[in-house]
Amino acid sequence: MTSSKITIFTPTYNRRNILKNCYKSLCNQTNKNFIWLIVDDGSKDNTEELVENWIREKKVEIKYIKQKNSGKHVAHNTAVNFCGTDIFVCVDSDDYLTKDAVEVIYENWDKVESDSQLSGIIALKSYSTGKLVGTRMPENINICSLFDLYSKHKFKGDTMLIYKTSILKNYLFPVFKDEKFVTEAVIYDQIDQSFKMLLLDRVLYICEYLEDGYSKNLKNVHRANPKAYIYFLNQRIKFAKSTKEKYIAISYYLAGNWIIRNKNIIKNSDQKILYTLAIPKATIIFIKPLIKNLLIKLGVIR
Repeated sequence: MTSSKITIFTPTYNRRNILKNCYKSLCNQTNKNFIWLIVDDGSKDNTEELVENWIREKKVEIKYIKQKNSGKHVAHNTAVNFCGTDIFVCVDSDDYLTKDAVEVIYENWDKVESDSQLSGIIALKSYSTGKLVGTRMPENINICSLFDLYSKHKFKGDTMLIYKTSILKNYLFPVFKDEKFVTEAVIYDQIDQSFKMLLLDRVLYICEYLEDGYSKNLKNVHRANPKAYIYFLNQRIKFAKSTKEKYIAISYYLAGNWIIRNKNIIKNSDQKILYTLAIPKATIIFIKPLIKNLLIKLGVIR
């Protein structure tokens, strides 16, 4: 067992050229009491050689695991199973941390560690320009679930999530044969059924979404991983706490099935009335990104 309490997990796949930004940010941390756990998802760009050089530099403690190319969700499972620290943070290979991120996590962790109802901390992200990736945290709300942050408190954008490792070990990603992507919301929704999180209205994470990343190609990703996508959408329906939440979940379920070209969804449903009522909203969900992409191609919007 290490004396460090934080593991910073970075999944990577052929990101040698940009992984150095994450490394530099970790070398510049005001508190270096952490382990950087890199799980290489089968890179072919000599990432391993680069990381070995960093390990020899001994500027930060690094653990490196290379696995067969299986997807980020499998890399996450590998990291969680390997992790021996109390705190687990995921920082993607194209992103990096503010120089005081580790220090701020430690400063706020006592509040989480002492409360068995809390699974971790939700902090803010920004782009390298300083612009927030979304909105600020809701005023006068210090604790809530990740799902409620978005659905109840109308938060927009992306967040940094810092979890108790002991909890994550009970919530590993499902793995589907011949599929390499499972949305992170699958396990976040599961954790939300039993725990809440501490809200931290502070930017600790700087991100850049690459053109070849998942965020830029979600529709294609879902089509390439249909079993995982439907698993997630079904789970959202299962976890719905009200008729309104179920209606919204079913709307996304319908749109999701249309995206991956699944047919006869309503015909095979045991809730045909609710599914039928959800068709108009599902249609909007399905068409909206298509219209946006068309307008971008026409130069009407950017």
